[in-house]
Amino acid sequence: MPGFIAAKKQFAESEMSLGSETSAGLNPEGLSTEAENGFHWALIPGLPDDVAKFCLALIPRSYFPTMGTVCKSWRSFIQSKEFIIVRNEAAKLEEWIYMLTGNEEGKGSHWEVLSCFGKKQFALPPMPGPTKAGFGVVVLDGRLLVIAGYSADHGIEYVYDEVYQYDSRLNRWSMLAKMNIARYDFACAEVNGAVYAVGGYGSGGDSLSSAEVYDPDRNEWRLIESLKKPRYGCFACSFEDKLYVMGGRSSFTIGSSRSVDVYDPSYHSWCEIKNGCVMVTAHAVLGKRLFCMEWRNQRKLSIFDPADGSWRKVSVPLTGSSKIGFRFGILDGKLLLFSLEEEPGYQTLMYDPDAPMGAEWRISTVKPSGQCLCTVTIKA
Repeated sequence: MPGFIAAKKQFAESEMSLGSETSAGLNPEGLSTEAENGFHWALIPGLPDDVAKFCLALIPRSYFPTMGTVCKSWRSFIQSKEFIIVRNEAAKLEEWIYMLTGNEEGKGSHWEVLSCFGKKQFALPPMPGPTKAGFGVVVLDGRLLVIAGYSADHGIEYVYDEVYQYDSRLNRWSMLAKMNIARYDFACAEVNGAVYAVGGYGSGGDSLSSAEVYDPDRNEWRLIESLKKPRYGCFACSFEDKLYVMGGRSSFTIGSSRSVDVYDPSYHSWCEIKNGCVMVTAHAVLGKRLFCMEWRNQRKLSIFDPADGSWRKVSVPLTGSSKIGFRFGILDGKLLLFSLEEEPGYQTLMYDPDAPMGAEWRISTVKPSGQCLCTVTIKA
């Protein structure tokens, strides 16, 4: 990118010229007295900030990590919410799908990134912390949060309250505030810029009814009203500014529940509706609808419309082995079905909810390098 290189060179030359002027009075930390007194550093010397921001927003997403090394002002802008707004206005948002691949135990797992064309992008650094299972993943403001989980070492089980954040713009991991309660196999989702974690198993092996919310501005977790009964193996999603929790079980002796726990952040309270989905092996929210696949019927998609609480089913046009299970992904407004079995010649199925009847299903070139454990989609 000649323009990017030129801008970087111009910024460096500007910094050198400022550093050569004795009147700037650099302090031991390298900041001029003018900067300490509120001096404004231009994003790109010689350009108004609004023009410079638009120029930076035009740079392809694969260059973001390099852009973040140019200077603090560029890095700060790239990480800001304004950057995404400007990228959207410039019609330059790129949608990438992040896949955690490995075996069922999570061994040998790693994150890989694919663009909407199925092209592999740069590799993610290794996820920090021990290899875990039963963790939650949530996308928040262009970042991937990997929440809690458990690991087993020589027969000893460890349950974690740790939360790690991957910045998709700078390609790096960092650690966030710990949760109030260590948990795994819980439900989690983002609602109105906050992250909720509900239920699961605790460190004592008991199923949990507790719930908590993460505030990214304060970098802290806060306990909220608990569920009326414990729930584990469940999942969560967001509709109409509310948190929906469904699936899973309350105890080993009670069957899977069709009830749905709904949390309204405006009233800080839970209510319950009866029309849920049970024993869900895969789920994804596409548009304003929830797509599920139940363990008992993995040849049909169950589609939930929260507007009227209705469900409908769509057949999956699968040929070959009947043992194939799926993980879901979302890319370019379409639902991707990744096989959990290594079947020779199997290709990724793609469902387009907006296609004419009879043309909803196609084959996609997007395919993970190994078994797909989970996916998230991030626009930036």
